[in-house]
Amino acid sequence: MGDDTGLFALAGWNGLFSIFVTLGCVVVAWIVLQEINFDRIVRHPRSPRARVLQLLIAIGLGHLTARFVLDYWTWVGTLKWLFRTG
Repeated sequence: MGDDTGLFALAGWNGLFSIFVTLGCVVVAWIVLQEINFDRIVRHPRSPRARVLQLLIAIGLGHLTARFVLDYWTWVGTLKWLFRTG
């Protein structure tokens, strides 16, 4: 085995980037969900149970959005191999 520290560092930075993108998407989803009127969905829209429901919805939407963004980032990064001449 050669010098794998660069590979491990790259994997670490990739993981950190993924964490920040996911948390950012969850925060954006939470902010967007604050604008939705939950009066027709739940009886007490400001209760702790309704807030937990909003949090779970925000986590789900944020995760889906982050997964799309990260997948798209990966796909764009691999396109360079299609056009590289040898």
